[in-house]
Amino acid sequence: MSVAGRAGVPLAALRRVTRVRPAPVTGERCDMCAEPIGPAHGHVVDLQSRALMCACRSCYLLFTDERAELHYRSVPDRYLSFPGTGLDRRFFDELQIPVGLVFLFRNSAQGRMVAFYPGPAGATESELPLPTWERITAEVPQFAVLRADVEALLLRRTDRTADPTCHLVPIDACYELVGKLRTRWRGFDGGREAHEAMDAFFARVQARSRPAPAVGAP
Repeated sequence: MSVAGRAGVPLAALRRVTRVRPAPVTGERCDMCAEPIGPAHGHVVDLQSRALMCACRSCYLLFTDERAELHYRSVPDRYLSFPGTGLDRRFFDELQIPVGLVFLFRNSAQGRMVAFYPGPAGATESELPLPTWERITAEVPQFAVLRADVEALLLRRTDRTADPTCHLVPIDACYELVGKLRTRWRGFDGGREAHEAMDAFFARVQARSRPAPAVGAP
């Protein structure tokens, strides 16, 4: 075979490969199995790295058993409010919260409650002393329904409200809020656009929330 003929063999193979090359991936895909997913999809939390992963329905359902010892945990879609609990500004003072917006969740890997303050640089973490949290749950026992790692207590106080608002929300909703504020924050106090984003976000949370069950209720 001539040199030209020998060179043509790999070139022909290369042309066949390029002809059957798979189509490029478009749209969002499950971070666990790479299946296509729509805009409205669930999330799972990596309990070690705290990474939030997009999941198709099948992968999401694999990690919903709260009693199982799993590396991942599915984020539920539960929104609760706490009417009549007597929350006031003293609550923020007891938690030593220096700003008007915070979310709290239990990190099971570290065995402690943590607080995050959303702001222009993302979310700033602060450890919440265990005795403080125990006093709070003794005063507001409904907070005990909080599921570790996947749900958070989201609190906000403003000059327009006498007392802070508090909701239990999925942890991915908190990270959604962090992302919104990070891209909209201007100046020292966030600016008009950031505050409008917060108002719209909390209006949606309020609309989706139902009252937290009484202690001992199913």
